[in-house]
Amino acid sequence: MPVLAIDAGTTGVTALVVGEDGAVLARGYREFAQLFPRPGWVEHEPEDIWTATLAACRQALAGTDAQPTCVGITDQRETAVVWDRRTGRAPRPAIVWQDRRTTGICDRLREAGHEDRVAELTGLRLDPYFTGTTFCWLAAEEPSLWAGVRDGRLALGTVDSFVVSRLTGGAVYVTDPSNACRTLLYDLEAGGWSEELCALFDVPRSALPEVVPSSGVVGTTNPDAFLGLRLPVAGIAGDQQAALFGQACYSPGTSKCTYGTGSFVLTNTGATPVRSGAGLLTTVAWDLGDGLVYALEGSIFVTGAAVQWLRDGLGLIDSAAEIEGLARTVPDSGDVVFVPALTGMGAPHWDPHARGAIVGLTRGTTRAHLARATLEAIAFEVRDVVDVMVDEAGLEVPELSADGGASANDLLLQLQADQLGVPVRRPVVTETTALGAAFLAGLGTGVWSTTDELAATWSLDRRFEPVPGRRDDGRHDRWRAGLTRAGGWAR
Repeated sequence: MPVLAIDAGTTGVTALVVGEDGAVLARGYREFAQLFPRPGWVEHEPEDIWTATLAACRQALAGTDAQPTCVGITDQRETAVVWDRRTGRAPRPAIVWQDRRTTGICDRLREAGHEDRVAELTGLRLDPYFTGTTFCWLAAEEPSLWAGVRDGRLALGTVDSFVVSRLTGGAVYVTDPSNACRTLLYDLEAGGWSEELCALFDVPRSALPEVVPSSGVVGTTNPDAFLGLRLPVAGIAGDQQAALFGQACYSPGTSKCTYGTGSFVLTNTGATPVRSGAGLLTTVAWDLGDGLVYALEGSIFVTGAAVQWLRDGLGLIDSAAEIEGLARTVPDSGDVVFVPALTGMGAPHWDPHARGAIVGLTRGTTRAHLARATLEAIAFEVRDVVDVMVDEAGLEVPELSADGGASANDLLLQLQADQLGVPVRRPVVTETTALGAAFLAGLGTGVWSTTDELAATWSLDRRFEPVPGRRDDGRHDRWRAGLTRAGGWAR
């Protein structure tokens, strides 16, 4: 009883066909364009996302004779999409979670004294990262579009809602708590949309999708819309929560880090939301139909995207995979520090005015030193988050499970273990975001009966042990000094 998983990520769509033993039977992938209409603005064409979804699924299905019995969806979370309820077409580009255009709105709401109340209700903070501020911007800047939202012609949602709508030919308009809780419109403890927050961000409650459990059948794909297939849609989760689920982090205290466009550290905190006063986010992990499970999260905006920038922006490497070999040609970064705040800084610093900085350059600096500094920066950023989890939130992180595209980089994971001072483990299947969506869908349709069955499918690829003494060798202190150069640059 295979499961089809769709991972609608930030730079492309991955589709996996997953067997009952958790093995990947076939995969497909299709990139889509990144749009940068102005400095600090990041957009996607929703139709490109849908076209990539069809292409990736077609490729995955062609790679195996196994026929899936259900489909699960995971997505890039905070990206804001507006689309026509009748046609499914979007009248404007989606505004991506990396976009910084709502910085001024966040500043004004903060100055007006709203941040404490917003944090109390949502577990989040006022930052352009979250969807509610984007909806607020659209209401103010595009009134004709917003009129369509108010009269019900246009739907509002995140990418999961858009993809489910297109899969079902417009018949289903839903989201799950792990996505809803990232909008600044969801009351974390009440477990539903908040009228108070909708009023604050000028979002009509009627325009928002129904919130349904993360696992369980919510509709059926329309064969005319989706490759001739009629499959139950039975799993929905935001990408980072899906990765936590795919990493079998089902017990409180288990933690993972996904190394993708950004990096995201999540720790399962069980049925109790753990609040942070030092820059971490309280979020819903999932709802299997028997109540909310929460997580504490550190969201780092730019990690893998920094490697892409070395490739596409500077031309220092031809492919992302080259960075490890290049970085290994030097023993260290030559005292070069790279702060990859290319779209501001996320957790735990939260500075939308920060910009990228490279400091410590000399005549002896080479592209190898920049490559090494980039990998070190990723490890330092993750350490900053984990240190807050341990020191401020009082959580134990005895080991870290790693996944995502950059987790294939052995040097990066060794640097990470050294900086954390705890082991880092990598599973055989590193595409745990899509795997989590498959697990949620399969759990909702009886492919698997319990999370214990799912946990039994997890298998270790490699474990990276920390080298004694490297955590306190001064490199992290130098990184922290570099952060001060990048902070507040665009204010």
